[in-house]
Amino acid sequence: MKKYILFDNDGVLVDTENWFYLANRRVLASLGVDLPRDRYVANMANGIPAWEVARESGVPESEIARVRELRNRYYQEYLATEDIEIEGVLPTLAELAGKYRMGIVTTSKPSDFALIHEGRSILDFMDFHLAKGDYERSKPHPDPYLRGLKRFGASADEAVVVEDSARGLKSAIAAGIDCIVVANDFTAAHDFSGAAARVDAFTELPSAIESLTS
Repeated sequence: MKKYILFDNDGVLVDTENWFYLANRRVLASLGVDLPRDRYVANMANGIPAWEVARESGVPESEIARVRELRNRYYQEYLATEDIEIEGVLPTLAELAGKYRMGIVTTSKPSDFALIHEGRSILDFMDFHLAKGDYERSKPHPDPYLRGLKRFGASADEAVVVEDSARGLKSAIAAGIDCIVVANDFTAAHDFSGAAARVDAFTELPSAIESLTS
């Protein structure tokens, strides 16, 4: 029986994936490096950072280090000014809160995560959140979700992960946890064949999770 839900953050609870891509593309363009969206999305599936494209183009590490903070600033500007809401998230979380304990497991940096949730009530439904730095290896390694299980004191079969990317799905599978994938246009090209279920909208999660226990 499922008792716990571990949510990814970006692309699941908030619509931020494209803005992070645009921040990366913008800063790499200043180095004379093109970052096509399909290349970025393909690398994302395996947890390969955008900086690899710059390295392949011969950009030295010193230049990458110089613009990294600029990328972070661009991204935070987008987070502060653009609409990142996903329809139906809050009422669905309220519905799920009556049956399950919930937490967030994200690869976001703590500063970005804090900005995303400033003035939002999503965290009111969560027991905890784990961000970059709270585990040793990031997705697609199992470490983030194994740490989430440990925080709950739960076994893998008692939990379900909600993801939108192949990287996150691989992390959940490696941790031995059933994973439901929520459709996201940004990651639509990823391979989700290992998912326990797929839904077209966040609002479909209650019935999808219930089906895993029937």
